[in-house]
Amino acid sequence: MTEAETSHRRPNRSFVIREGRFTPAQKKAFEQYWPNYGIATDELQALELQQYFTAVQPLVLDIGFGAGDSLLSLAQQRPDLNFVGIEVYRPGIGAVMQRLHQQEIHNVRLINADVVPLLENCIASASITGLLVWFPDPWPKKRHHKRRLIRPNFIDQAQRILGPEGVLHLASDWQPYVIDMQEQLAAYPELKRLTGDTHPLAIKRPDTRFQQRGLRLGHELSDLIYLRKSLN
Repeated sequence: MTEAETSHRRPNRSFVIREGRFTPAQKKAFEQYWPNYGIATDELQALELQQYFTAVQPLVLDIGFGAGDSLLSLAQQRPDLNFVGIEVYRPGIGAVMQRLHQQEIHNVRLINADVVPLLENCIASASITGLLVWFPDPWPKKRHHKRRLIRPNFIDQAQRILGPEGVLHLASDWQPYVIDMQEQLAAYPELKRLTGDTHPLAIKRPDTRFQQRGLRLGHELSDLIYLRKSLN
């Protein structure tokens, strides 16, 4: 195997699972509500995600949901969709679970895992309707570009797990990363770039603190939306 092939296949860990600093409320919420909202994972075992929801509905993955404002807004916008949030920061997961309980939101479940191995080993092909990656870490220094999430190993899996007419929605305020993502996705003809104001999942991307920070810094916000072509 060549060095390039090895690099292509090597797991792309743009972050690591970390405990962080739990506040007492976050720790209590994590322990109390994980049985209701959490999905335990094994990187070598497939998941049947629908079994964790009370209603069988199309599945949308929200990768790196952070404080959870967008995830909760989406779940309220589209109660006819099931959302699975994937995040490595456990205190944030605890805080989001507490809000899910308080707001009585039933169409969200959460996973604490590194996303690329999770997609590779646990998510079935053509099983996902939407895949959202909003404001991923741009790793701006050139020597850190290999840590970026949107790389071939991720895109390979995104293309595999999206069903026909499935949607990949990326957003960033770091234009060099936007250009890089566009160039990477250009190598995947099965993913068709969409333009226009109508979102194929009929959702509105909520404002986030990352978006507001980018605007304050004078950054341009970009949304890249791709449609998975029919699996003929």
